[in-house]
Amino acid sequence: MSIFNNLKVAFKDKTNFELNRSLLIFSIISNPVISKSLITLTKLLINLKIPIGFLIKNTIFKQFCGGTNIKNTSITIDKLWRSKIGSILDYSVEGKEKEVDFEKVKKETINNIVKASNSKKIPFAVFKPTGLTKFNLLEKINSNLNLNKEEITEKQKFINRIDKICKASYDYKIPVFIDAEESWIQEGIDKIVLSMMKKYNKKEVYIYNTLQMYRIDRLDYLNEIISKAKKERFLLGIKLVRGAYHQQEIDRAIKLKYEVPVFKTKNKSDDSFNKSLKICCDNINHISICAGTHNENSSQLLIDLMKKNNIKKSDPKIYFSQLLGMSDHISYNIAEHGFNTAKYVPYGPIKEVIPYLIRRAEENTSISGQMNRELLNISKEKKRRKFNLNN
Repeated sequence: MSIFNNLKVAFKDKTNFELNRSLLIFSIISNPVISKSLITLTKLLINLKIPIGFLIKNTIFKQFCGGTNIKNTSITIDKLWRSKIGSILDYSVEGKEKEVDFEKVKKETINNIVKASNSKKIPFAVFKPTGLTKFNLLEKINSNLNLNKEEITEKQKFINRIDKICKASYDYKIPVFIDAEESWIQEGIDKIVLSMMKKYNKKEVYIYNTLQMYRIDRLDYLNEIISKAKKERFLLGIKLVRGAYHQQEIDRAIKLKYEVPVFKTKNKSDDSFNKSLKICCDNINHISICAGTHNENSSQLLIDLMKKNNIKKSDPKIYFSQLLGMSDHISYNIAEHGFNTAKYVPYGPIKEVIPYLIRRAEENTSISGQMNRELLNISKEKKRRKFNLNN
């Protein structure tokens, strides 16, 4: 019997009201027509400046976000920790273009690191590089285009912001995840993050890059940086994910007529992700990983690889992670069995995190199998509770 089948454990901290709300949300997300219509309507209402904060707050925000600011995420953090699940605070404000906003993300991330240093409930901090500078600047950096004087200054500010966050991570001994972006800006980010690993990951792993394993080139890149780390004597921190921009990557490649950088089938993405788990476990003396996956087979594979390589369940070099509000049957059951587990806990002012929530809804709409699994698990748990109540 799979360890993920224990729904009593998976939903032990959910009230019946919360289960019903989740059932409604996943029912909507799993229906492409309804979901896309509501997303379009939401975008329209935002453009028309019609207030929808109350509706968002009591539905999708409650499902996928932990609070509106650092302070009031504590309720979510404490709730998760009662099941020995850590929280990764994620200031999920996206799509900004002003200097003041980039500084805000930097300060917020450092504040999260400081908060984490005073709590064993928060094992990591995280940020997106696009939260620290303009997207079009990252495109230019990635393409090795000549930058003008102003852009050179902006690039240095971007690197300085990353360095300040990484230094805080090192000083406070709290690792930080640097999330992945679209392939056409990722190479430039990879180079900067690798330089931070060389600088700060000498004896312990504090800086983690994120590899999207649906990309055709990532297995080769993983092997390449492992060799580099061994040769240059620094440690790697890697968060492994399948990837979040699949259709966007394909559409852009077709439009601009270059080779599609991602696998076109899920099976190949799964195979790439699973191979990356094996490579990392085989090189566990040089690498720390976080497996960011909602896939049962990959989660079980990592458990099996840990046993095969005699890696203790509590070894800090290996973490499992899922998003808040999703795949609780994986998170709660893995934690119940003593493995290191943490949930991404997005937060921020409701109006400011709506772009993140829309992106999350759009991504989830395309993962019909996963949404059906969420619905099936919630329905089973509701039936189990009803049966126990009647007997």
